Order: sequence, then structure tokens, then C-alpha cells
Amino acid sequence: MGLIFLRYADHKFTIARQELEGKSIGRRTIGKADYQARGVLYLPEAARFSTLLNLPEGEDIGKAINDAMRAIEADNEELKGILPKTYNHLENDTLFTLLKTFNSIAMDIEGDVFGKIYEYFLGKFAMSEGQKGGEFFTPTSVVKLIVEVIEPFHGRIFDPACGSGGMFVQSARFVENHKANPNSEISIYGEEKTAETVRLCKMNLAVHGLSGDIREGNSYYEDIHNTVGKFDFVMSNPPFNVNKIDKERIKDDPRFPFGMPTPDNGNYIWIQIFYSALNPGGRAGFVMANSASDARGTELEIRKKIIEAGEVDVMVAVGSNFFSTVTLPCTLWFFDKGKKDTDRQDRVLFLDARHIFKQVDRAHREFTPEQIQYLAYIVRLYRDEEVEDFIHYIDSAIDYLRNHETSDEQKKRDILERLSIAEELRSQWQEQFEGNSYQDIPGLCRAATLSDIKAQGWSLNPGRYVGVAEREEDDFDFYERLEELNEELEVLNVEARGLEDRIAENVALLLEGDGE
Repeated sequence: MGLIFLRYADHKFTIARQELEGKSIGRRTIGKADYQARGVLYLPEAARFSTLLNLPEGEDIGKAINDAMRAIEADNEELKGILPKTYNHLENDTLFTLLKTFNSIAMDIEGDVFGKIYEYFLGKFAMSEGQKGGEFFTPTSVVKLIVEVIEPFHGRIFDPACGSGGMFVQSARFVENHKANPNSEISIYGEEKTAETVRLCKMNLAVHGLSGDIREGNSYYEDIHNTVGKFDFVMSNPPFNVNKIDKERIKDDPRFPFGMPTPDNGNYIWIQIFYSALNPGGRAGFVMANSASDARGTELEIRKKIIEAGEVDVMVAVGSNFFSTVTLPCTLWFFDKGKKDTDRQDRVLFLDARHIFKQVDRAHREFTPEQIQYLAYIVRLYRDEEVEDFIHYIDSAIDYLRNHETSDEQKKRDILERLSIAEELRSQWQEQFEGNSYQDIPGLCRAATLSDIKAQGWSLNPGRYVGVAEREEDDFDFYERLEELNEELEVLNVEARGLEDRIAENVALLLEGDGE
């Protein structure tokens, strides 16, 4: 990943150098500040890819790459102590092959190629790390959906469990897609408890030409960025169901306006961290365990207060197998403090997206770009936002997919599958949202009132509100229903195991008390 970072930085540096040399800047020498003004890392001669490729035979390539990394850090203060410098542990032949391989990637491929390669390796790294991998990598398609719903056009963005920075990268892409410069439109703030993951995040930002204030800290106890009421956008994928948080240390913290949850579970601590960080017009989007939507006791009381505040905006149920490290489904929560005094103040949009996905392989799923936009357009219709017609968008996507040529057989299959999904979405949209106006669709979406939510015991589980789509009797899919039941069983099993652990701990405490 360090070499991918270096190759990508070299690519952007080379383009910037050609542009700068092609412009007249008088007698002034082109310097580091000229590159930084373009959001490009300045690379000294020793750190350029061409220098490493043209090293004399017999040269210690590992040492040369380590020196290149040090040279980049010396000229780019935000990367000081961040880049890997252990390439002397690898054989010269291996390193030279890697350098040649990365150098052979065509620079004129459409899109952010090296950024996508970097994300690919982050994802593979997450899978190889097992459960721990989920701490630093959120699937890109899930992040893109969050971004499309909160629409971070301009302002301060915060992630208190920022991992490798995927939320920031996709926010920047959203800004770029709307023809603006992310470095002038958004400011990035992150907190992450693991030093190694902080380094991954800073590299990920740098490889995408971004910079931000990313700091190491434990967000439960350390409010490093003084977050209360400060941010326009909050995005996060926090660790679920964390126990053994010392609540005595944070009971008077202003980030928890709705009180401390009694259960030994951090979900409603995270939810309040996100909520309290928003300014009066701010929006938040985050991933949360399904169990939080229906949690009882003090967690229910906290949820009720948040709902009654009128700032829960959208809830999206996501199916299983989207994450590299766990198979469980999850729920996406969205807050909008700007919805007060609007006709949405007393309503929440529930979306059931559990049956919207593309199967990547036997164990993994993702949203296609067209599915992401389909869900995002439903939210925009509900908000009564001025947007282009979804049919116009999907027709452009279908034309692109039909005319996309590739000799790669796997890519051909992927394109055909995306095309099939896109055409189905087009047909559904025409049936469901004719005239480009929002309406409740059984099995897909429902705008529920606070009275509806109160009647459901203040649950935020989309399945309670959306219901199921009407089916012809012959259209019943046994295997699909079996899969739904299996997902529900997985969630119940996890909750049951958590209850067993708590009961065992309580019994142990009681026995200890009797012994005394």
C-alpha cells in the first residue's frame, strides 16, 4: 500500500508539473507551494517513481524506497512519521517487480484508478485481518449511500471513529462530482484510537489529494476536537455493542444530553456523540447494529427523546453480507437538525433496502451505483428537494453500460448484471414514483409520523413500518423467504449470546456477594 501511495502521488505530481511548466510564472522558480496549492504532494527528486525505477543494478532498492518515504515526510509536514519505511526487509527482485507492475498501469484510465486500487487493497486487508478489519474499513458502496443521503456539499465533516478515512474520501468525491474543489469546500476532522489506523487514514487522505485534522484518541473519553454543536456533517461506522465503557468518567460530559444508558453497551453512547456534534443545520449518517433500533429500557428512553426532538430524518435497513468481516445486517441512521420547522419535523422516512444489492461473490454483497442513486432519489423526493429526474439519470447509466467495451470476461459479466439491475430499477421507478412525487411503497418505503412511531413503542426498525410488498401467490420465493428468516435468526442469536453473557456476569457478581 505504501508503494501504491507513492505511485499515485507521483502520477498526480507529474500531471501538476506538466501543467505548471506549461504556464508562464515569470522568473519565479516553481516550488513546493505551487503543488500544494493544487492539492498535490510535492515529491523531491529522490522520491519520484522514475528515480526508483532507474536505480543502478545492484543498488539496495529497499533502502532507496525507505529514503523516498523519508524525503516525502520531510517536505510534507502532515505525513511526518506516517509512511512505511520497512522495505529493506524485502528482496530486491520482489521490489523491482512491484515497481515495474505499478508503473505499467495506464494513466489515462477513466476515473480515480489508483484511489480505487488503494480502496481495493484496504478491503482485502480488512478481510485478512478478520474481525479486527472492520475497525478501519467500511464497504465503499455503504459509505457512498450515506454520502448521497446527507449531501455534504460544503462545511465541516467529522468522524469520531474514522478508521482509514473512507467517509472523508467519498465526501470529497461527492463534492468533485458536483464540480467543486473538495479542498476549498470541506474541512475534515477525525478521531481514531489506534495509531496504526491513524497512519492508514492519513495515507488514504493524501493518496486522494486531501488533508485533514486526524488525531489519535479514544472518543468515549476524549473530545479532542471540542465537538458539541460544531459540525455541519457527521459520518461514521462505529464499533457495535462495545462493553466495559467507564460511564462514571463521562456522566457529566455535555456530549450526552439524553443521559447514560444502563446496559453495558456503547451503541447509545455513540449515537449521542454523533447527535451532539451537529450544529443547528447539521446532518449525520452512520452505521448501527440492528439491535439499537428496538433496544429497551434506558436505551428506549434515550431513543424516545431523540425522536421527540424531531431530528431523526431517515432510517435504512441494509441486508446481510455487506461487510468484509461480519455477515450480520445493519441499519443506517440519519439525523437532520435542519428539518425543524419543516413539514418533515414530525415524520421519519423508513426504507427497507434488504433486498436491494448485487451479489459480488458467495459471501459478499454491495450496492451498484444505480441502486445507490435509486435509494438516494427516494430520500430526495421525500425531502421535496430540487433534483433532476431519476429516469434521466438511469437512462444515461443504461446508455453508458450498453456502450462500455471491455475484453475482460469478468468485467463483461459485471456490466451485464449492472445493466439488468438498472433496467429493472427504471421499470420500478416508473411504476412507483410516476410524476416524480413521493409516495409510500409497501415493502420499500414509508414516511411515518411520530404518532405511528409512538404506537410501535418508539421503534426505529424499518421493517415495522414498511411492511411487505404485495405478491401473487405463485410469485412466492421460498429461498428468498428462507434467507430473510435466516437473517432474522442471526440477529436474534447475537442478541441471545449478549444476554447470556450479561446473565453470567450478574450471577457471578451475586455469588461473589454471597461469599462476602
